[in-house]
Amino acid sequence: MSKIEDPRMFGVVKLDGSGIITDFVEKPQTFVSDLAIIGIYYIKDGDNLKKELQFLIDNDIRDKGEYQLTNALENMKLKGKKLRAATIEEWLDCGNKDATVYTNRRMLEIKKGTAANKTASGNIKNSVIIEPCYIGEDVKIENSVVGPFTSVGKGTQILNSVIKNSIIQTNSIVQAECIDNSMIGNFVQLKGKMSEFSMGDYTTEL
Repeated sequence: MSKIEDPRMFGVVKLDGSGIITDFVEKPQTFVSDLAIIGIYYIKDGDNLKKELQFLIDNDIRDKGEYQLTNALENMKLKGKKLRAATIEEWLDCGNKDATVYTNRRMLEIKKGTAANKTASGNIKNSVIIEPCYIGEDVKIENSVVGPFTSVGKGTQILNSVIKNSIIQTNSIVQAECIDNSMIGNFVQLKGKMSEFSMGDYTTEL
């Protein structure tokens, strides 16, 4: 679990004095708890969890239109299973564009100077790469500044651009003056002067 400022977008738990979970609440719109469920679970009795999940499916029990793991865990708790929350030092979320870009930044910081963060240089011409960055195979960069905190996927071309704090995935072509705090998908063609994007796969913006 992790403390968060706005619990409305997350499942949360309530605890008793000994750290045992007393309640699971999925995306509460009024304050219940600020202890978010981060999506990592250790369940000793996997068969029991499987049965509870199957019960939800067989009886079409949904919460907010979806089958919720928290409902299965709540049923286990009601049947006497004790579930305990553990704390973590850092939680990196990928639930939206800003969170994913920040997670990319933190991973590049953590891996700075390691083999996993080496920048390819074969197709980089008249350009500056500001570490930490990750540049994939067969990336072409010309007349550009890339970084810091930028990841570029295989086969992408970056031309006449300044890009920082962003993720550009594979086989995209980017020709733009400045991109910051952006996430650009696969097979995107982008040419323009806008400064912040969240673009899905196969997008063309001219």
